[in-house]
Amino acid sequence: MTERLPIIYVRGYAGGQGGIDDQTDDPFYGFNVGSTHVRVGARGTPTLYQFESPLLRLMLDHDYDLKVKGGQLAWLEAQENGTVDPATIWIHRFYDISASTFGQKPQEYRLEDAADSLLELIELVRRKTGAPRVFLVAHSMGGLICRSLIQKVIPDRQRVRAQPRTAIDYVERLFTYATPHGGIEFELGFGLLEKARDAFGINGADIFGPQRMWEFLTPGNDPGPVPDGWDPRAVPDSAFPKDRIFTLIGTNPEDYGVAGGLSARVVGSKSDGLVQIENAYVPGARFAFVHRSHSGRYGIVNSEEGYQNLRRFLLGDLEVTADLVGVRLPGTRRDDVIWQAEVELAVRGLPILMHQQVAAHHCPVVLELPRDDTDQPQPLVTTFLIADPTARPESAETARYKLDLRLLSLRQRHGVFDFGDHLEATPDFSGTLIVDIGAAEGRLSAWAVWQADVAVPLRDYVPVGAPLPDEDAAQGRWVSSVPLPEHARAFLGPDAAVRLTVRDRHGAGVEGLSGPAQG
Repeated sequence: MTERLPIIYVRGYAGGQGGIDDQTDDPFYGFNVGSTHVRVGARGTPTLYQFESPLLRLMLDHDYDLKVKGGQLAWLEAQENGTVDPATIWIHRFYDISASTFGQKPQEYRLEDAADSLLELIELVRRKTGAPRVFLVAHSMGGLICRSLIQKVIPDRQRVRAQPRTAIDYVERLFTYATPHGGIEFELGFGLLEKARDAFGINGADIFGPQRMWEFLTPGNDPGPVPDGWDPRAVPDSAFPKDRIFTLIGTNPEDYGVAGGLSARVVGSKSDGLVQIENAYVPGARFAFVHRSHSGRYGIVNSEEGYQNLRRFLLGDLEVTADLVGVRLPGTRRDDVIWQAEVELAVRGLPILMHQQVAAHHCPVVLELPRDDTDQPQPLVTTFLIADPTARPESAETARYKLDLRLLSLRQRHGVFDFGDHLEATPDFSGTLIVDIGAAEGRLSAWAVWQADVAVPLRDYVPVGAPLPDEDAAQGRWVSSVPLPEHARAFLGPDAAVRLTVRDRHGAGVEGLSGPAQG
């Protein structure tokens, strides 16, 4: 398994003085909050499901420790350098200096100051643990604090102090829950609500508008006005590698209860209740969609879906990518036909979907018609697996996941859908691909089959025969294409397939795998 580096949690926006005081009353700034509800019961009714919290689960599943001793920061500062276990969790309590409950005059909260103090905490944790880098985990605004760190604070320090270190020297990976990487926008109000927020900055909420985002994400003391075409979601390659960023995107606005549900109505249905879907990701970064709200009883942080994506991105051995390749979508742009894909991903042993990108949640994969005869891979999903045998059933020799894939077509004329030849909720293609990741002759290998070809209950299925051929000879990387079923290739093209890519992230993932047990 990946090296257990220190984890630093950075919480989200608290609002005004009352909200700040409430948050500082919590020893762990909300990272310890669990839940008891999940929507998988009969007729969609909620059922009891106890999720212990990401904090406790990291301690139970991965032997992380939590050092408090009356005050995390004071205890840490008192330790000898290099003596603290790196497998520890730390809370960035940046709101404490702005609280009114500690007998001191509250300081005005500034996001840039929180990013500055985050760097100080990282340096302290690295010094006391001897760890080369840390994992950053952030909810909502906390992700913007982390991005200010890597895009502004560290580059400014390089420039002013001639320091050679870059963000990659401090941070191994960044995981964000429901962060408004593109700011917060409203579906209602014709832009007037955003203008009022940014003009008056009530409770500091202007940090979610373009001007303040430009200021705290851009190096230099005076970045000036926002340039035309600037995308606040973008992380420059020079600042931090995007493949080390994971954005978890919520798609459930109905269960976000802030302001009696008013927030969800104003932000719109294509959101988690506060952050619109298109603003919740970093282009080029890894991501997953989960049907959770921004916070609350069905919140994204206090969810099994959030935790399982978190632990696998931070500590998983294998990165698995699925792309749709060789597809020749019927029709042309002249036919006004729009093609979409729906993707759902589940990992064996988990009671949740790791990724759910479907039209019902306003987030299908929009497929592009090829511009010419060249193959244009259509990315479907990237996920991470833990090769450690203790993370799967005792009898299982492989890491298994399933990919539900549905392709749908819609006709749209002059911006209006034409349902004349449409069958609602009926895809043009639907299939479930069962993938087993293992090892053969000491190399990464995989077995895959469409569920329609499995003649036993899935729990009894054991792959047989040789693994799929490896199309990439590089060590630690495995690539193979699984043809779509014959009936689908009849209209999607003879070469239509799902291309699987498995990458051993640290060169040790294969050690926890073997070939499927036969017989």
